Amino acid sequence: MSNILLITSSPRGAESLSARFATDFARRLGQRHPGGVLTVRDLYAHPLPHIDEAYVVGRTLPSEARTPAQAEAVAQAETLVAELKAADIVVIGSGMINFGPPTQLKAWFDNVTWPGVTFQYEDGKVQGLVTGKKVYLVTASGGVFSDGPFATADFQSKYLKHLLGFIGLTDIEQVRVEGLSYGPDAAQAAIANAETAVQALLAQAA
Repeated sequence: MSNILLITSSPRGAESLSARFATDFARRLGQRHPGGVLTVRDLYAHPLPHIDEAYVVGRTLPSEARTPAQAEAVAQAETLVAELKAADIVVIGSGMINFGPPTQLKAWFDNVTWPGVTFQYEDGKVQGLVTGKKVYLVTASGGVFSDGPFATADFQSKYLKHLLGFIGLTDIEQVRVEGLSYGPDAAQAAIANAETAVQALLAQAA
């Protein structure tokens, strides 16, 4: 039995390949782990507010000292952290926007990257507190960023993997759907390659 948290974020909505592949992969994983729970966090359909003073200050205060706005902001973050901690497997879909992840996904990370809750500093070193989980990262991009001249500009993958590792999630597999802007043939090849990668990961997970 495995609980799966699926996070999608692309502003392309139903047309998003990162969301499509991530959703399909999470569901197929769920079929291989019957008895678990699939929790879906669609950050495009239900966007999170960007963090503000109420959250930044409120999370440092005891619950009884928070204003109503602070209590609401902290409660939202607590819900997101609880979803993350309850999951055995996390599947994240991210479509590249201006070389990085969508702002919707960054808002999620800003809420769950919480000192003393999902990470802490010990002896001058960071210690991630969310451990023992498998992460599958599905990224989509118009260009090819896995190698070649644009590889150094893949701030999406670097950023997401860094933040995941920062809070303790270091067991990460990535599926890329890339080269989608290079014409219909290239897009079809990208989709086929991603499906092959998904099949391989599903075989490993069996």
